[in-house]
Order: sequence, then structure tokens, then C-alpha cells
Amino acid sequence: MDRVRDLASRQAAVIFTKSSCCMCHSIKALFYELGASPAIHELDNDASGREMERALRSLGCNPSIPAVFIGGNFVGSAKDVISLHVDGSLKQKLIQARAIWVSPVIYEIDQDPEGREMEKALTRLGCNAPVPAVFIAGKLVGSTNEVMSLHLSGSLIPLLKPYQALS
Repeated sequence: MDRVRDLASRQAAVIFTKSSCCMCHSIKALFYELGASPAIHELDNDASGREMERALRSLGCNPSIPAVFIGGNFVGSAKDVISLHVDGSLKQKLIQARAIWVSPVIYEIDQDPEGREMEKALTRLGCNAPVPAVFIAGKLVGSTNEVMSLHLSGSLIPLLKPYQALS
């Protein structure tokens, strides 16, 4: 039981699953769709899987999988998670646990009738390559090279942190 509690508290969203479970797959897909990146622990691929399954049952998980934890707290199984999603509180729980990152607004300028003008404006703003052009908080960060350099230097995440968990 200690291992389950430890794993459940390591990340904002944690799902205990089995690789062959279609409901587990659906719950994982729902979390990804909401913008969360949960830690996934597939019990059938873990040497301690049977022990963890027993521990999950003793915590009230029935059925034992999928077992969803948000912010270290047991939320429920598939039925519970779907109910939370339908009433709108699942995303709120994920936001409160800081499990969801900002969803960027994406403009496909090749699909926009004013795309050529946008491309010229981006070049005038200083984008070496006009696309992709990344803005954070209304400020031009740059194109691929600049964004990758920020990421590799560890500077990108701090720029995004203030915008984490926005809905």
C-alpha cells in the first residue's frame, strides 16, 4: 500500500491501469484531451502489479483499475472520473492540482486569407523564419531555434509557469 501511495503522490495526476483494459485507455485519452500528462502505472507490466492491485482495492478502488489519483488523492475509477468530467469538475480538479498546462492558441497562417500579410508582419517583428512564431504573454519569443535554445537552457518552463493551470 505504501508503494501505491508513494506513486500516487509523485505527480499531480496518476492513473493505475492495465495495458489490455479499454476503459483504462479511454480514461488516459480523456486526460490527454484535457491537457494533462498523468503518470501511468500499468499493473500488468509491473513486477509488483498484483500487490498494487490489492492495495488499490483496500483503498476503495472497485474495480481496481483504472484507479485515478489527482493531487495525491484517490478520485475514483472510470465511472467516477466520467461523472466528474460530465459535471465539469474533473478539469477543475486537474487545474487545482496544477496538472494542466496552458493550451496555446494556434494560427495556421497558410489557412488564413490574410496569411501572407501575417507572415510579412512576423518577419518585420524579427522572426528569422516567419513560422513557427511563438509568443508568450504577447511577447515574441522567436521561432524554432529560439524556443529550442530556451528549452535546452532550462529557461522555457519558467516562462510558461505563470500560465500553468489556466482554463
